[in-house]
Amino acid sequence: MLFHTWIFFLFFLIVYSVYLLIRKTRCKNLWLLLASYVFYGWWNPLYLLLIAWSTTVDFLIVRRMAPAGRSKKWLALSIINNLGLLSFFKYGKFFIENINSALSSLSIGYELAMPGILLPVGISFYVFQSMSYTIDFYRGNVERETSFIRYATFVSLFPQLVAGPIERARNLLPQLKNHPKIRLQDFTDGLSLFVVGLFKKVALADYIALYVDKVYGTPGEYESAALLLATFAFGWQIYFDFSGYTDMARGIGRMLGIRLMLNFNNPYLATGLGDFWRRWHISLSTWFRDYVYVSLGGNRKGKIITYRNLILTLLISGLWHGAAWTFLIWGAVHAVGFALTRNLERNEFYQVKIPRLFKQFWVFAFVTLAWIFFRASGWDQAVLILSRIFSFTMTDPQFPLVMLILILLVWAYQFAYESRARQIITLAPVRIGTMVFMILYLAIFATSSNQPFIYFQF
Repeated sequence: MLFHTWIFFLFFLIVYSVYLLIRKTRCKNLWLLLASYVFYGWWNPLYLLLIAWSTTVDFLIVRRMAPAGRSKKWLALSIINNLGLLSFFKYGKFFIENINSALSSLSIGYELAMPGILLPVGISFYVFQSMSYTIDFYRGNVERETSFIRYATFVSLFPQLVAGPIERARNLLPQLKNHPKIRLQDFTDGLSLFVVGLFKKVALADYIALYVDKVYGTPGEYESAALLLATFAFGWQIYFDFSGYTDMARGIGRMLGIRLMLNFNNPYLATGLGDFWRRWHISLSTWFRDYVYVSLGGNRKGKIITYRNLILTLLISGLWHGAAWTFLIWGAVHAVGFALTRNLERNEFYQVKIPRLFKQFWVFAFVTLAWIFFRASGWDQAVLILSRIFSFTMTDPQFPLVMLILILLVWAYQFAYESRARQIITLAPVRIGTMVFMILYLAIFATSSNQPFIYFQF
């Protein structure tokens, strides 16, 4: 069930109407849980078995862990269970493909059969969310949740279930325990967030995808300018697509009286790669920081170990995004870039003397070129695109002017938002005018779209 379809609008109308009537009763979380399971089971009812299994196992593990002390063996069981699910369904085919490739290179006439495994939508998100609860309980950061219904709702809450943000128990569970006060402003702010997200997805991401898909579909037919512009466009497509989903999720949550965490903070205005990862997919970046980087030792064991931990964390983050070597390479590119510039970003001369626009430009250029490995269908295609981009062959890229204007308008708005002009663009008349423009644009120019969100595949 996609947010930008009439089926979801009808679904939410029913769910929200009942929720408003029962939000001050004990049935509130049960209703949200039923709604979330209907929402998730809409793709494939069999997916419900996986999320129910992950939820039940972690709930029982923490329940068993509580009287016995925070035992590592129970924590290990939770991690093995969750990563086992993720590995089997997300990386099973990838592992077998590489084993078969290795056997073939060794001239061994044997090939493992490829399993008919479907990747469950959102498994990477809810597995990480559930696993964070057991880790936080083990560390003493959260209390044990006594209500299974409330915990199951925490894991499966439908606004952020399939593409985040990846919520933490200490933020979301207390909100599910209380009776939310839904004011008129909560509804209007939530609806505004939803419209912004809808505009990003339908009017921007899906429109930009027409050009990106055409060029990246047959990159051998295009020269430097077109490939460079398509790569530039993809950087904005994935941002509009993913942040659009997050905006819609946060908007729905806000209308329910639930505050979901901020997941994007103008990442293409970052002045360093560290700054970029503090702005991009914040819930995942902080998840890897807290549960991978810190667990490896963080920066507590000297410079060499610190850099090792940074590189490993970003490599694992790359692999999290997809079962392909290109995602691992994408993570490696960011890992090397981050490691090489970490001290530079902390240098006073860089922070004070280097013009902000220059820093923003090089970070954006680095991130954009790295997206090639993220978007390319394979290593060969990524190398082809890079080699052609740097051939500097200038031919007509046939770049849609409207697309360029829309991207530049959004970019200009973000620059203004982080400048003194913020006082102007946050005024009520400006906000209302912007909202009216987006609604009219969607009504007049946008066509119906059933394109899934990019991050659904992760």
